[in-house]
Amino acid sequence: MPVVEAVTTVPVPPELAFAVSQTVAPVRYRWDPFVREQHFADGATRPGKGVRTFTRSRHGLVMVSEYVSFAPPSHVGMKMVRGPWFFEMFAGGWRFAPAPEPGHTVATWRYNFRCRPAFLRPIAERIGVWLLGRDINRRIAGYAVGCTDPEVLAAARLTLTAD
Repeated sequence: MPVVEAVTTVPVPPELAFAVSQTVAPVRYRWDPFVREQHFADGATRPGKGVRTFTRSRHGLVMVSEYVSFAPPSHVGMKMVRGPWFFEMFAGGWRFAPAPEPGHTVATWRYNFRCRPAFLRPIAERIGVWLLGRDINRRIAGYAVGCTDPEVLAAARLTLTAD
């Protein structure tokens, strides 16, 4: 099963790095170049295990995903519930770990997927690795910028004090 991964170090502690990754519209649109529209589904108002989200990508593709893990400030995982016809399976995980430099975080984002139909899988998955690899690198670069954006950081800090 193909895997694409991107890693960056951001100048904020893990709690805040995690919170930035979970910002919602309109703040999320400031840093996430992949997302054109995103919202919680089924009446949910915040992320958590079992919560579903609707996402429309910059490519116009729609995916409904579900959080399969949600463990601030260390990691979050999701799986596709409904999505583009060419994905038989799609899942992702984002991890946040203290960096060697105090007050910094190493963010590692990983997606794995399987394409269909099976007879096209060898070619489709090579193309998928290239396209998703490009997207995940752009996305994590945007996230790194978001971790320096005062408006994004202010919104993320608010979620840390909401509990």
